[in-house]
Amino acid sequence: MNISAPLLFSSLANETRLRALMLLEGAGELCVCDLTAALQLGQPHVSRHLGLLREAGLVQDRRAGQWVYYRIRPQLPAWAREVLRQTLAGVAQQALFCEDRRRLAALPGRSEKNYCN
Repeated sequence: MNISAPLLFSSLANETRLRALMLLEGAGELCVCDLTAALQLGQPHVSRHLGLLREAGLVQDRRAGQWVYYRIRPQLPAWAREVLRQTLAGVAQQALFCEDRRRLAALPGRSEKNYCN
């Protein structure tokens, strides 16, 4: 899958999509319910943005019963993966992203970690 730079950066320019991508980049694979809890946004809102990310070719989903899990598309070009990695490193200590990771870690079945100083 080839993704254009404008498509990647327009996805990163939206706060909901950016926050979801940063959680996925850090955690690997998450279900919609994990994302809604961590982002503190409604399921329809989160699902709509995940659908846009899927259509853009940035994430892929898989169904497991009634659950839908998302992850960063492994076939992304190396330059796009590097942009995501560097973006995560750049925002890692910002309050909004720290809180997202803290809420994710607090969910049942997730390990507690000290994500931010």
